Amino acid sequence: MITPVSSISRPLTRMGAISALAALGLAACSTTAPSVDGGVSSGAPLPNAGYDWYLNSDDTEISLSYGLAETDDVPMDLSCEAGSKRLTLLLNVEKGHPLRIDLESGGETETYHATGEAAPLSNGVDLTATAPSTDPVFLRFRQLGWLAVSSGSSRRPLVATPATLPLVERFFQICEQTG
Repeated sequence: MITPVSSISRPLTRMGAISALAALGLAACSTTAPSVDGGVSSGAPLPNAGYDWYLNSDDTEISLSYGLAETDDVPMDLSCEAGSKRLTLLLNVEKGHPLRIDLESGGETETYHATGEAAPLSNGVDLTATAPSTDPVFLRFRQLGWLAVSSGSSRRPLVATPATLPLVERFFQICEQTG
């Protein structure tokens, strides 16, 4: 039997309910931060649970490492000597990855040719490349607090939490300091 539906109050059909739940589920899985202008996405990725950027230094070098706290899970490391304006990039990848590091931040992209060697702490490969600290992709990283690593069809955002954003800027200040 077909029941007429009032145009004022329409009951939610089974298919409509399933569609609404699916849309809510997809919204919960979103990887971009909501914006303050009525729900339109800013396009910025959200931090990965447990991962963050950490600043480390010794007498001659400073590094900004992205990883899981208190573990050897460090997929990306940026290092430099104070005032050198040259970064050494270290990226842990799976075997068979091309010898390049593809980075993006806020629409700025750059590809760095790399060398590779077996990773001592994983079954993968450590890629190493050098880059000027003033490349546009790093300038955007400083502004936005995130850097994405691309590999073919996959893209991994490396996002600073609000608490560590100052560490990103401090790292670059030390790398670029003069005198």
